[in-house]
Amino acid sequence: MSNMNGWGLTARLISKHFGALGDKVSEAIANFDPETATEADRDRLAATLRDTAQKLAAARAAFDQEQGDVTRLRALIANDEKASSTLAERLAAGKISEATVSLFCDELEANKARLPLEVQEEADAREYMDELQKIVDALSAQLAAFDAAAKKALQNLATARAQKDLQQLRVERQEQLANLSSVHSHSTALNALTRRAENVSNEAAGLRIVADIAQKPLDQAAEIEAIRASVAQADTAGESTLQRLQRLSGQNKQVDAA
Repeated sequence: MSNMNGWGLTARLISKHFGALGDKVSEAIANFDPETATEADRDRLAATLRDTAQKLAAARAAFDQEQGDVTRLRALIANDEKASSTLAERLAAGKISEATVSLFCDELEANKARLPLEVQEEADAREYMDELQKIVDALSAQLAAFDAAAKKALQNLATARAQKDLQQLRVERQEQLANLSSVHSHSTALNALTRRAENVSNEAAGLRIVADIAQKPLDQAAEIEAIRASVAQADTAGESTLQRLQRLSGQNKQVDAA
């Protein structure tokens, strides 16, 4: 059994010991916001949960002890009450001394007087354990909420980064297109090349004009020679073999001269 100065002070112990812990945990829960909590917030919350869980384990052990004390004391009182009639018979028969019976009665009365205190200590231990259990449950729920919110936040962050990268690529592509357009319209090298191509084209056109002028007399001479050839072919077109032979041998000229 616990001593008289133990759990008999449970109410004051709860007020002092649990009060400080309760304020700490209550503040942590009240100030906790899963949407804006940092990793440090989670670490502090997890540390508080571990600390409270350890206190809960100790409170459960203390309650089990107090509950066992009450159970054993009640059983002892019940057994002594049953033995009272037997002791009364033995005392009446002179089989047991009054001093022994008086000692027995003193112990029974003391146990009965102590029973309410033990019951109160058990109740205090249960209350302390139940309050710690509520805090552990609340902290566990808050930690789960943090983890869920953190997961969602990480997903949102990844999506936002992907969108940022996409928009950055679009901006870079637009800049590249603008630069290409600027090169086409403002590049000194391209402008010089364009002017060079125009000059070469003009030179080629000038050379063509000159070539056409020089070619014209040649074409006219060729045309005249073609006319002459066609006339000559026309003059000899109907001659016989004898006439052709005479023409080639110059006899036609001799006949014409005579």
